[in-house]
Amino acid sequence: MNLINKSVLITGGTGSFGKMFTKLILERNPNIKRLVILSRDEQKHFNMAMDFPEDKYPAIRYFIGDVRDRDRLEMAFENIDIVIHAAAMKHVHLAEYNPSECIKTNINGAENVIAASLKCGVKSVVALSTDKACAPINLYGATKLTSDKLFIAANNIKGARDVKFSVVRYGNVMGSNGSVMPFFLKKRKNGFLPITDKKMTRFNISLQEGCQMVFDAIDKAWGGELFVPKIPSYKIVDVATAIAPDCEQREVGIRPGEKLHEEMITISDSINTYDTGKYYVILPQKPVFDKEKFINHFNAKIVNANFSYNSGDNDDWETVDGLRRLIKKYVDPNFKI
Repeated sequence: MNLINKSVLITGGTGSFGKMFTKLILERNPNIKRLVILSRDEQKHFNMAMDFPEDKYPAIRYFIGDVRDRDRLEMAFENIDIVIHAAAMKHVHLAEYNPSECIKTNINGAENVIAASLKCGVKSVVALSTDKACAPINLYGATKLTSDKLFIAANNIKGARDVKFSVVRYGNVMGSNGSVMPFFLKKRKNGFLPITDKKMTRFNISLQEGCQMVFDAIDKAWGGELFVPKIPSYKIVDVATAIAPDCEQREVGIRPGEKLHEEMITISDSINTYDTGKYYVILPQKPVFDKEKFINHFNAKIVNANFSYNSGDNDDWETVDGLRRLIKKYVDPNFKI
């Protein structure tokens, strides 16, 4: 999409998503007016500035701030056109042990982003969700579901303001911090790989594809949609085999708050879920736009009444050989196929 003369801000901008999204924005839109990277971690700011120095990229700004601090957000959001909300406390076990901290960042932070966007005249807000927000069984997922609801409902309180709030939801990001592929790559030297459950499956999406979802949401959202990509699944044992075929696979049991299969759309969501070709879109029960015009514009088709979307029932699966190629391309360029 064209971001010429636009000002964009990314909360949590020094994370894996933020760095990739920054790279793609600068490649595709060298004439962007301003790109603000907001994060509370000064060391990550320092490190990111080594890759994207301000003297080489004059549009970029590094803004230290916390989504918990509404005053700081209002200062950062001045004259911003587009906000991408990627900041979150996301490690399941840390959220379980520090619940109030997770709530302050993921829920109160979402409220602050919405309030600052409304006050400062932001035109488009896209919030990142997670598969764990779908029928959540842990606190992290519950806070992200709440965040999703807040952003979708924000369209109801915008009044006459020209702003759209939407959400993108995707599952396991290939090679992201804490994900299984780099974990297995590190552990293979031990001669065995710990497998939580040999029946476990996960959706698979690259960081680049996740970023493209956000670009599409900025470009296509009418306000209130929750976008879900159509992506392949993999079996956890196939990832282990692809990375270390000679290693023993030891089953160690599912961790607290972990699901056997990832889920992104429940049966309960199906009554409001539409197939638009590239994505599924969950619409709010009472959208702020004409639903029939939306359906006609995107040639959207309502899914079956008993439809659900989870990694265990998927029709599209990664193979062991295909996983090896993806690992080399997206996770470790030195990986030997």
